Amino acid sequence: MITGELKSKVDGIWDIFWSDGVANPLTVIEQLTYLMFIKILDDNELKKESNAALLDMPVSNPVFDADHQNCRWSKFRNYEPQAMFDNMQQNVFPFIKEGLGSDKDAAFAKYMKDATFVVRSARTLTKVVDKLEEIDLANKDIMGDVYEYLLSKLSTSGTNGQFRTPRHIISMMVELMEPTPQDAICDPAMGSAGFICGAAQYIKEHYSTELMDSAVQERFQTTIFSGHDTDSTMMRIGAMNMMLHGVEAPNITQLDSLSEDNGVRDAYTLIMANPPFKGSLDNEAVSKDLLSTVSTKKTELLFLALFLKSLKIGGRCASIVPDGVLFGSQKAHKSIRKEIIENNRLQAVISMPSGVFKPYAGVSTAILIFTRTDNGGTDNVWFYDMQADGFSLDDKRDPIDTNDIPDIIERFHHLDAEMGRARTDKSFMVPVQEIIDNDYDLSINKYKEIVYEKIEYPPTSEILADLKDLNEKIAAGLKELEAML
Repeated sequence: MITGELKSKVDGIWDIFWSDGVANPLTVIEQLTYLMFIKILDDNELKKESNAALLDMPVSNPVFDADHQNCRWSKFRNYEPQAMFDNMQQNVFPFIKEGLGSDKDAAFAKYMKDATFVVRSARTLTKVVDKLEEIDLANKDIMGDVYEYLLSKLSTSGTNGQFRTPRHIISMMVELMEPTPQDAICDPAMGSAGFICGAAQYIKEHYSTELMDSAVQERFQTTIFSGHDTDSTMMRIGAMNMMLHGVEAPNITQLDSLSEDNGVRDAYTLIMANPPFKGSLDNEAVSKDLLSTVSTKKTELLFLALFLKSLKIGGRCASIVPDGVLFGSQKAHKSIRKEIIENNRLQAVISMPSGVFKPYAGVSTAILIFTRTDNGGTDNVWFYDMQADGFSLDDKRDPIDTNDIPDIIERFHHLDAEMGRARTDKSFMVPVQEIIDNDYDLSINKYKEIVYEKIEYPPTSEILADLKDLNEKIAAGLKELEAML
């Protein structure tokens, strides 16, 4: 987690942009993304040159040829301010937009085609470059934290109802799903790529030995992780986020996942996502096979249908959904719940408090965990009533001691022990037939039992006597005050 001096440096960069009139947080992050990418490119090239020199060999596939040495961070950072600014506009930015030397470096460049450089002055650019020089971008752990901190400054949701999923919620979902190097992992509504970055980090931490195999490492770098988003800016930010988490050529594309353009089906073994809950939708463009599963314009329901179609048989999904998905009475709500419960295997419903997504939104949400089977399999569904996530549930989201997340992870991985728990506990099992009998309602309040404590009050005569005594004491006090005046 970013703290202290490093946080102060990042805040300093942020203030430089704002002082220059760049007020949109997304634009600030985007411009910093370009500059960080340029610096990382040169840092990697310097390492390659150093290793080649030790072996007395030429550098293989250099990013910067003789004609583009002025595009190297280590070169232009020493220019005078105006010369640096002109060089950035005329040489560096066109260079990273037009393509780069190696395939891995070009992976980020392909998302740059619509990028624009909006730093307004040589003075601002020089200040930002100097500040970035103070941060160790070569340390991917530090850089990942820096980037997460920058993303945390996105305090409003997007036009299509998407908003950033808090990092600790992503980490919880990754811990619940336990991704492996054998998985094919996708987030069809990737945004800043938080879920697939979290999966990449988990795999690196738990499968370091397997990743030493060259074939596994190549797959980790290129094909394990897939993601789609409709926003070109978020694609660039997501691509950078993946690179900072050690995935240099992820399979991410600018795509409307719900449209006919997305023909990927039966492809993934794991989907983790927080799909948009509202926003614009071109109903005519929605893929027909999704509408055949659930006839609706509601994106949150269509995405659940997409997840089922995109998973392989046996593939798993953990998706955040608004509470309305759990108990909505419309035909579309019931049909998608029935599809998941009767034709596939619903495993868990984790209800989260409404403050989890503040300050972005106050909507109540839940996590659905299910497996595609196409042949049923739901027996008992695990419900958990999360009441705290380690942070206050107001707009400040200050750290607190109360946190249900460790308990959720521990209990989910030992569901056999949950069978005997009472409906008055935070977590319990509900037989599938009971859910079917309740019209496929998945709201935890439908099944949770609330214990009401009987409170004994004194008799009315005793309460009145106490009030009379209190009034007499107040009157006596007033008389004493009057006598003192």
